[in-house]
Amino acid sequence: MSFYGDKIRISVFGESHGEAIGTVIEGLPAGFKIDMEKLGDFLKRRAPGGKYATKRKEADEPKFISGLMDGVTTGAPLTALIYNTNTRSGDYAKLKEIPRPSHADYPAYVKFGGFNDIRGGGHFSARITAPLCIAGSILLQMLEEKGIHIGSHIYEIAGVPDEAFDPMLCDLEKLHAAAKKDFAVLDDDDILHLAAGLGAHEMQVVL
Repeated sequence: MSFYGDKIRISVFGESHGEAIGTVIEGLPAGFKIDMEKLGDFLKRRAPGGKYATKRKEADEPKFISGLMDGVTTGAPLTALIYNTNTRSGDYAKLKEIPRPSHADYPAYVKFGGFNDIRGGGHFSARITAPLCIAGSILLQMLEEKGIHIGSHIYEIAGVPDEAFDPMLCDLEKLHAAAKKDFAVLDDDDILHLAAGLGAHEMQVVL
């Protein structure tokens, strides 16, 4: 099944090279105004086309088709779509016979008896994390309104540690600033140390 949660229930749908992917969020309280700029920034963190990501270009602009009026939740199920625009389905034709290691190609084939959409990984593509990010951003905004902040940073890569975040000091500005960087570290010098300690090829492999 492709749903999560109980009090607030999130389901995701669509396939990597289908017409669209999206999410339905049920149980959201009515009257909450979604900050669309924050939502857009959150989606950009996982958007393809970056320096260290897949070169597939997608705008990842959600279109809300229910549960939202003038940017405010109505209490009805919130449905958001992201249309796929940059697809090259022919690149995946051989996956029917040769599944990729460390991907879901073969498990999906077994689970669905060979009827699964193989293009770009289908429903098991990393692209399906985009609808999850829509839901995540909205819920993070709701939590922040209640004084609850959630964040993360890279603690260590290849034995090079970042400075540890001390939750008791509650430096929220520093934690949120990490999320806006190419590499979510608290101390920018740590990535420079990593780059100095590894060759260019090794750096690319690690990242």
